[in-house]
Amino acid sequence: QVQLVESGGKLVQAGGSLRLSCAASGRTFSSYAMGWFRQAPGKERDIVTSISWSGDNKWYIDSVKGRFTISRDNAKNTVYLQMNSLKPEDTAVYYCAAEPTEPFGVYPGSSYARDYEFWGQGTQVTVSS
Repeated sequence: QVQLVESGGKLVQAGGSLRLSCAASGRTFSSYAMGWFRQAPGKERDIVTSISWSGDNKWYIDSVKGRFTISRDNAKNTVYLQMNSLKPEDTAVYYCAAEPTEPFGVYPGSSYARDYEFWGQGTQVTVSS
């Protein structure tokens, strides 16, 4: 089992910045690619970005490219999402998730929620206009 706990979500004005954190505990962090998803009211949970264990490989959905940055600190078992130039349409509950992969791997993570085995409880991000 891997337990994931997100933090850092809050109300922010458009154009502002936030950094979300996701702390992992339990099984070794080395065997998981990590992803951030978000779910707006009345909508499905969608991928935002994901990152390999190595941190070298990552990808983003088009709407956040150049604004969001995913990173991870494997020594601290923590993954981060730095969000800049926030827009009202970024308002959602943000979830981190862990996808099993080869240990110490470079696989960047799936875009499909079904491939992720463990999930956090989510943190609310609200961007006011």
